[in-house]
Amino acid sequence: MMHAEPQSALDGTTVAPPVISQTQTENARQRASAATGKHTLMVLNPGHFHAALTLRKNHPRLSEDVYVYAEDGADVDSFLRLVQTFNERAQDPTHWKLHVHRGADYLDRLLAQRPGDVVIVAGKNDNKMSSIQRLHAAGFDVLGDKPWLIHADQIDMVKSATAASPLAMDIMTERHEITSRLQKALLNDEAVFGTLRKDGARPAIEMRSVHHLYKMVNNRPLVRPAWYFDTAVQGEGITDVTTHLVDLAQWMTATGRPVEYERDVELISARQWPTVVPREVFEQITGLADFPAAVQPHVKDGELHYLCNGAISYRLRGAPVQLESVWALAIPPGGGDTHYCIARGTRADLLVDQGPDTQFLTRLSIHPVDKSVAYTQALEHAAAILQLAFPGIGLVPDGEIFRISIPKDLRTTHEEHFAAVLEEFLMYIDDGDAPENLGSDLVAKYTLLGRASELSRGC
Repeated sequence: MMHAEPQSALDGTTVAPPVISQTQTENARQRASAATGKHTLMVLNPGHFHAALTLRKNHPRLSEDVYVYAEDGADVDSFLRLVQTFNERAQDPTHWKLHVHRGADYLDRLLAQRPGDVVIVAGKNDNKMSSIQRLHAAGFDVLGDKPWLIHADQIDMVKSATAASPLAMDIMTERHEITSRLQKALLNDEAVFGTLRKDGARPAIEMRSVHHLYKMVNNRPLVRPAWYFDTAVQGEGITDVTTHLVDLAQWMTATGRPVEYERDVELISARQWPTVVPREVFEQITGLADFPAAVQPHVKDGELHYLCNGAISYRLRGAPVQLESVWALAIPPGGGDTHYCIARGTRADLLVDQGPDTQFLTRLSIHPVDKSVAYTQALEHAAAILQLAFPGIGLVPDGEIFRISIPKDLRTTHEEHFAAVLEEFLMYIDDGDAPENLGSDLVAKYTLLGRASELSRGC
């Protein structure tokens, strides 16, 4: 039977919402199906806070009824609490009505009951791809959090889930970061960027990101499940955040022709290394006083050696690419996540950086190779064109380089990007205009990650 679960109020006390009966559930289904143009969302076994972030705001294309199918435990409890804070906030509250089925049969029950048409998958990664494959085969549109795979032997599942309709897409939030969008636009303006420098001593595209295991989400400390630190479930670092970096490289340099791994990608090297997590920090992040049995093989001298960092070197359509993702323990006082992305062109280098010098906001700068007046005029013209799509941006000379000034109202947070991805996904479904190369690019991306994972382990 579906039922609503006890949830925690903002002050930490427990409140018990009324039980949603089977009759009420059936009525909710009927209302949702009768609402013209409304999709009904299902959430499968939410184990990552990203599942809740897709519901951070109301969606006009969605019914307010959301059906959650999950194994019983702390993961689904955390999901429900976070969604409840969205419903209860004073400013722009959401109105989600959660119908919850708990049990080990969560996927079979969803497939049998089919109360909706769109499924969010954001949880444990060891069986995520097999679940996406089954959902896709059953006719559901699926929006899945990264990573879709943690082993190369799952590549065929990715191919199966992206071969035809319905739509399957991963949650690539970095495409919605304003500096990424502007960098892509300038990279594809030949008068500004030229073409990628493919034969230089440095990579044509180079990225490095630093994230933190202990962090704040929705203005509260994030509690991660213990399985997050079990690489047999979560996966290793080279298939995690690196997914975003591989995606950005493909997306920024898109030519309109699908990326095909065997034709367009040449893997050169891959490596991984651990972040050492002391017992007290592990307890702070998970709430557990000791390391569970699953991670004990990786505990040395009372510290967990968590294999969460990765680097890949490869060629994308002949252009050398170097990517690195790193997990630090905790954000230092006054600090934050950092991101570095440079695209080196024959006319200019385009740099996005984020760190102490930028007050941890992303910043885009143009470093001309061409120092001529004609080039400056071409850059000014490009900035004027961009202002039509991004009102309020400006071009600011700074010595021999130029910076793009970005007004505050164009900046959105990482948390806000999840709802933006969901909105984009629903538009693709309704309008039938998903990019033709979406599936092939997904396959190329995850094939690279799977092969890099093998290479880093000497397979």
